[in-house]
This record gives sequence, structure tokens and C-alpha cells, in this order.
Amino acid sequence: MTGAALLFALPSFGQYVTDAFRFSEINQTGTARFQGVGGNHAALGGDASTIGGNPAGLGFYNRSELSLTPSFNNLSTSSTYLNRVTTDGKLAPNLAQASLVIAGSQQGYNSKWKRTSIGISFSRQQSFQNLFTYGGRNNRSAYVDAAVDMANNRNISAEALDKDYDINTQQAYTVDGAYYQLYMINPSAAVGPPYVRYDRDSPTDQFGSFESTGAHTQWNFAYAGNYDDRLYLGASIGFNRIRYNYTSSLDDVFVNGQVFQGSTHTEDLNVTGNGVNATIGVIYKATPEIQIGASFTSPTFMGMTETFNEIISANIIGIPQQGGGTFVPDVRQIGLLPYDFEYSITSPLRASGGVTYFFGQKGFLTGTLEYVGYGGMRVSTNTLNATENSAFRNDNRREIQDTYTSGINVRLGGEYRAGMFRLRAGGAYMTDPYRINVDNIDRSKLFFSGGAGIRSDRFFADLTAVYSTFKSAYTPYILNNSQDYASATIDNQSVNVLITIGAFF
Repeated sequence: MTGAALLFALPSFGQYVTDAFRFSEINQTGTARFQGVGGNHAALGGDASTIGGNPAGLGFYNRSELSLTPSFNNLSTSSTYLNRVTTDGKLAPNLAQASLVIAGSQQGYNSKWKRTSIGISFSRQQSFQNLFTYGGRNNRSAYVDAAVDMANNRNISAEALDKDYDINTQQAYTVDGAYYQLYMINPSAAVGPPYVRYDRDSPTDQFGSFESTGAHTQWNFAYAGNYDDRLYLGASIGFNRIRYNYTSSLDDVFVNGQVFQGSTHTEDLNVTGNGVNATIGVIYKATPEIQIGASFTSPTFMGMTETFNEIISANIIGIPQQGGGTFVPDVRQIGLLPYDFEYSITSPLRASGGVTYFFGQKGFLTGTLEYVGYGGMRVSTNTLNATENSAFRNDNRREIQDTYTSGINVRLGGEYRAGMFRLRAGGAYMTDPYRINVDNIDRSKLFFSGGAGIRSDRFFADLTAVYSTFKSAYTPYILNNSQDYASATIDNQSVNVLITIGAFF
């Protein structure tokens, strides 16, 4: 396949900007205890969550610990598309966290450095589990209209468009080339453009589905020290692994169609990647009641590989012939030529600061402000030629800066202690990272958590439930005229139940 054909087949630059954000957004992570207090990491210690949050918190350990956190996430979605509401959902069990902390021995009596600790943890930074369906009657367009716009925007001749299809493999290089071979778009003149389609005046009943799976996980290796039981310093390095897959389909049924009954457009995207980042942190015990903490996490530098597939199927009644009558082509389904594409993502840097107030042995209140520089995300590739690599990098950079802005997230939480029993509650507000209001949707996120636990000299167990809610949108296709296509508005809700069990040794 030629380089030009590859470029036409690749998804738009906007997809990679969306990918950069998708793989960079981190909502709430850690043990059941830390998620129960709102995901606060900045000014708390003595919990395995600090290995990947604020590693200075490891300095509070005076004995070693092993812990494990399975979770069960119940997702529910409600989509509104063309004034019709559709609901869906799924249950997604996973491993949220596993960790080992090795506490060093007490230093010499006269040493200001009391002890050091080493931490190793596995954590689920993001879950990509999602499922929603949408549908309604569209009186203005169908997916095939996107193929019409593509061909017309390219101003491509019919002869050239015909070459976007390989008769030997029965695969197309472009979306409009596939629809052309299925006779769903046609030239209005012998030379080609403008292109039109059959059944243009027929309303279209549309039904779509989208399901994604996968996760962004991270292994952290951290080291921390305790200076005079007042100052705690730590650093960690994180190794990231990303697995993401989505499948989507859109069925178009032409109401009273004369030539076509409809069509189906399906997509499948599989992405894998690896990355690395580093975190440094500090916690200072200003008084016995007040702790102040801060951490800085570098951008994550990720190398990504993706495989993308598209298939178009046509439900044909009969194609009119010039001499009268109709015929039905032998080929009724065409896939686009699959491809592998490699690119790199630089996620935004993060900085957190927080304060914890202790009520003696009765518990604490804690709060965190978290800065995330989404405008600093970058996407690049080395798989094209030098000119195209530069255009890919610069165009994505401009779109990122035009689309996203830096955000300040807020977390609050607290814990009440009564002997060996613990009660916790928390909340978090994640700001809308979009520079402009897209689809008239506020994309900020809310998290509410609550839980309980027990803690003895030898073991501990914690149970937490985290409720989250936010809005999103999905647009199955885009046309030149924004009035001719629609987006599904999706209300997303989830209840994530976590159980952490651990032992001291």
C-alpha cells in the first residue's frame, strides 16, 4: 500500500489527541483505606498507597507490611441520542493494588535519620472498562454520508477512487473507497465528484454500541527516609503498562429504502504500550497535629503500538441499471486494510500539595490540591517520513493546546478511630480539562467514598465503596455540516467496591 493510502486510512489526528488524554487521566487509586478518604496521597503516610502517590509516606513505617486489594466495579451508562434514552452496564472485577513494604531497622541513637523503608507496589491507575449503547431515528443522515463527504473533500476522480480497493484481497485503503465499491456512494458525473448516495431522502433508524476493555497499570519501586520524626523524604520510579481495546458498531436501517435496506460499520482498535515516570515527595510534621505534604510526578513517557480494523457491510436490495432492472453485487462486505501504527505519548506532569490535621488518636481530616498540566501532553511518531513525522507532531501539539487546559483537582477526606475500628469518608472533584465546552457538556467528575476497617498489631482489613459520576459524549461520525449529525450524551455512573487485606511482619 502506498504512503498516501496509509495516511488516508489512518484515523484523524484528533484520535491521537484523545488517546493522549485517555491514557493520562488518573482518577482515584490505592488501597481501600486511601480511596475511602478520597484518594488523598499528599500529606498522609503509613499506607502502601504512598508508594505511587507521595513516596515520602513510606518514612512513617516502623515495621514491614504485605497487602492486597481486589475490587469489583459495577458500571452503568445512560445515553441520549436523537431524543431516545438507552441504558446499559457491566460488572468488572480486577486487582486494584498489591504491595510489599520493607521497613529498615532503627538507626543509631544519636542519628537524626531514624529509619528508611523500601516499597514495591502494583496499582491500577486507570480502568478502561466501559459499555454503552445508543439509538434513534435520524432524519438528516447516515454513516454513508460521511463517506460522501470524504470523497467530495478529496475531490477524487472515480477512476482514482476505484484504485482505493484491492480486488485480490477484497480490501479497501480508505473508507470512501469501501463505500464506493459497495455502490453506496456514486459519482454524479462520469469523471467523479460531486458524489451522492442512494436513499438520501429516507429516514434512518440507527443503533450503535461501544465496548472497551483494558487498564493502565503501574509497578512502583520507592525508597524513603525519616529524619528526626519530623521530615519525611521519598522517591519512586514507576513502570507503566497500557492495554486498551474497543469495539464499536453502527447499524443504519433506511426506512422504506429503495436500493439499500441499510449498512453496518464496525471498528476495532487494540492499543498496547509501556512507559516510565518518576515521583519525589516530602511530608513535614509541623506540629503533633498538623502534617504538610507535597509531591511531584514527572510526565510519563510512553511508547504505543496500535492495530485498527474497519469493516463495512451493505444490505442491498438492488442497484438500478441504465437499461432498466437491478442487480446485486457479489461483494457485500469490505474490510479496510488493517495496519499497525507506532507512536509516543508524553503525559502531563502532576504536582500535589496537602494538609492533614490529627485529632490525637481519634482520627484525622486531610485535603489535597492536585495540579495536572494537560496542555503539556505531546504525541509523536517516527513511522512516517521526516516531513510527515513533523506534521503529525506539530498538528497534534496545536490540537492539544487548543483542546485542553491545566486543571486543579480537589480531594477531602477523614478517618475516625475507635480502638481497632475505623470509619472513613471522602470526596473528590476532578475539573473539566477541556478548554472549551464541547457538546455543551460539563466533563468534571465527582467521587464520593465511604468505608470501614479494623486494625490490629498483626493484620488489617478495610472495605470501601467509591461512587463516581460524570458525563461524556460519543459521535459515531462527523459531516461537513454540523447540523446533519448527532452525538450521544452519556451519563456514566459506577460503584467500585474494594477490599484490602494485609499483614505486618
